[in-house]
Amino acid sequence: MMTLMNIQTFTIVSGKAVCNASCPYCVSKMTGLNEVIIKEKQINFRNFKKACRLAQISGVSTVLITGKGEPVLYPEQITNYLDHLQEYNFPLIELQTNGLLLIQKKYDRFLKKWLDLGLGLIAISIVHYDRKKNQQIYTPGKDYPDLKELVKKLHKLDFSVRFSVTMSLGLIDSPEEVEKIVWFAKDLEVEQLSFRPVAKPKLSESAKVTAWVKEHEIPTGRLQAIIEFLEKKGHRLITYGHGAVLYDLDGQNVCLTDALTIRPETENIRQLIFFPDGHLRFDWQYKGAVLL
Repeated sequence: MMTLMNIQTFTIVSGKAVCNASCPYCVSKMTGLNEVIIKEKQINFRNFKKACRLAQISGVSTVLITGKGEPVLYPEQITNYLDHLQEYNFPLIELQTNGLLLIQKKYDRFLKKWLDLGLGLIAISIVHYDRKKNQQIYTPGKDYPDLKELVKKLHKLDFSVRFSVTMSLGLIDSPEEVEKIVWFAKDLEVEQLSFRPVAKPKLSESAKVTAWVKEHEIPTGRLQAIIEFLEKKGHRLITYGHGAVLYDLDGQNVCLTDALTIRPETENIRQLIFFPDGHLRFDWQYKGAVLL
């Protein structure tokens, strides 16, 4: 019997399967888009209450609002989720986004509302410290926001910021590049910095995305060199149950994790994932990993 202990995160899937970025490594395309909703009114809030209560009694401290697409495209739905979270009083609530829209002034009213409803940290997905390289991945042929200006804006509104870096060959793929992005984050006073090597699930629903990932996976030797750099230059703070390691590197919070959710050798699960159709799962790729 699985034990619901040591669950770190309660993840909420918000929005539709629509995105304003063109990430060639898109995890959502590889793990499937069938669970997302068509209309906001179709959110199963009856099951959402059960999911919140389960997360609460399991000791979850962090709620992460994310999407199979870009959740910020549907700001009213984020507000709706935050409203329903109020009665459970989770201490840490985060939003995962590509950040492309938040630089726009018209989103200021949503950001202020979300802050009032308990959202405290905004995690921005990036692949590099260089604006042009982020543009090549996220918005080829289109404009990409100035991360310095975006972080400055979010800090002014009183949000904390995390850079969630997807590492891939040709971008952030060496100790030298890791060190550069650490200093980039430190200069901007970004509170948290996480690294996750690009990866594919065992069963992928997109041959095109899988092919790109295979070509850009970081070789074992390079990844080991990055780990050795963090171990040598950083101070290990925490080793999480799912294998992620948190370091202090010259005062910068740095977390190295992977793309896996399940650790089959244990009975503990890493996260709860609520889908708008009412299903509660504990893994992105295996449909059998369902609790509700």
